Amino acid sequence: MPDPSSLLCVGAIAGAFGIQGEVRLKSFCAVPEDIAAYGPLWSKDGTVQYKVKLTRPVAQGLGARIKGVDTREAAEALKGTELYAEKSRLPHLPDDEFYHADLIGLAVQDTGGKLLGQVRAVHNHGAGDILEVGGNGPTLLLPFTLAVVPTVDLKARIVIADPPEGVE
Repeated sequence: MPDPSSLLCVGAIAGAFGIQGEVRLKSFCAVPEDIAAYGPLWSKDGTVQYKVKLTRPVAQGLGARIKGVDTREAAEALKGTELYAEKSRLPHLPDDEFYHADLIGLAVQDTGGKLLGQVRAVHNHGAGDILEVGGNGPTLLLPFTLAVVPTVDLKARIVIADPPEGVE
């Protein structure tokens, strides 16, 4: 079993597809089909293993077979299950790209050194990533762009932000 702290969410089961146990898989990977290459996949706590084989593209996701799931009822029972991969199996990112999980918990300071809080979540509603920063005053939502977040130092566990005018 993997250490749960080494797992990153790479997808979720969106429901059953067909009548023979196939599932509709929603991949959170940059290349959706890569999800199968990062397996075996795991439950969030690392106690359940899922061996996934992609079958075909389907509406809003990918068709997949999961070892041991042979009926529509078994597939439907997995709806909403998040799938995790061991971080060591994921590709190494360039210096200016980050896994969302690596940003959660980092301290956020403004360019003058004032602590704004820490990254609580990373959201993406289609127009780019947004950092949710909280813990030291009101919750801030900062666009995760080079102009607003010029520095991310994972080793020092800090983010330097230059919030837009009027955001404090």
